[in-house]
Amino acid sequence: MTSISAPRTPQKRAVRWWLFSIALLIAILVLVGGATRLTESGLSIVEWKPVTGALPPLTEAQWTQAFDAYKTIPQYRALNAGMTLAAFQTIFWWEWSHRLLGRAIGVVYLLPFLWFLWRGGLSTELKRRLWLIFGLGALQGAVGWWMVASGLSERVEVSQYRLATHLVLALLIFAAVVWTLRRLTDGPSMAGSARLKITSAALVALTFVQLYLGALVAGLRAGLVYNTWPDIDGSFIPSAARLWFEQPWWRNLFENTLTVQFEHRMTAYALLALAAFHAFDAVRSRAGTAAINGALWLLVAVLLQATLGVLTLLNQVPIVLALMHQAIAIAVLTLAVLQAERLAARQPELERQRIAAPVGRLG
Repeated sequence: MTSISAPRTPQKRAVRWWLFSIALLIAILVLVGGATRLTESGLSIVEWKPVTGALPPLTEAQWTQAFDAYKTIPQYRALNAGMTLAAFQTIFWWEWSHRLLGRAIGVVYLLPFLWFLWRGGLSTELKRRLWLIFGLGALQGAVGWWMVASGLSERVEVSQYRLATHLVLALLIFAAVVWTLRRLTDGPSMAGSARLKITSAALVALTFVQLYLGALVAGLRAGLVYNTWPDIDGSFIPSAARLWFEQPWWRNLFENTLTVQFEHRMTAYALLALAAFHAFDAVRSRAGTAAINGALWLLVAVLLQATLGVLTLLNQVPIVLALMHQAIAIAVLTLAVLQAERLAARQPELERQRIAAPVGRLG
């Protein structure tokens, strides 16, 4: 058994491309999920069939059966009564595409992973991480159905709590893949100060908080109200009576459209301020070209994301702007994870991230 650590080793390069493909597919999946939510398509398929559900209706009778099943849920009766079969097919294809892409990611992840395991070319640490990511992916499928099920009986839409959980879990998997991919690059961690390391980690954490709040905004349709900026409900900071009228008080944080949108705005300001401080600190402390560039690009992405957020709000959430807002959110998360990993201390084994394989098998 030979240890191989050169950047251009065929097996190591294959693992990198595989993980890059997975990250790209997850990003696309999240955007398709966003479009599914924006088009109110998420409840168009009322059954969870992990295997047979991969096939769409193929005959007129099957389409009628699927449409009749949709007619039994509250969303159809309250929002779409009288919908034509053609209109139903439009929302069906969004949800079906979202589920099919999720299944495809599972296959694209598992089969190459098993191949790499069979080849014997993954380090113990890397195998542990990849099995964890696979487990999270399997959990995500169950969480997706748990989310859909919340809108099939008593509600006309899915629970915003479950929607936010579904999105954050998807992006947690995405972040884990990006982190692992970055760890496969050769070279030591950057010589940044302890403060830079802390703020880079804080940026990742705050980005996840903002993503969760954004999902709550989407789940409550809170972007369709209070469409002014920088004021909200007539002032920069709304009155306490309007922010905290739900009982018990904590429900306002998740269910009051004004409070949720206000939280999302304030967290955006905090994220922008922290990104600016991190970039200034990286430049001032001469943290190195890679760390400085990473901090500056992250700041640019956060600023662009905030601008798109304002435009999306002022225009009452048009689908194009909303999806652009979501796409840049994924870019912010990517840059934040890369920066945090870049500045994180690496163990010697992880710094090399060995991928070993029998010499004869590499041809």
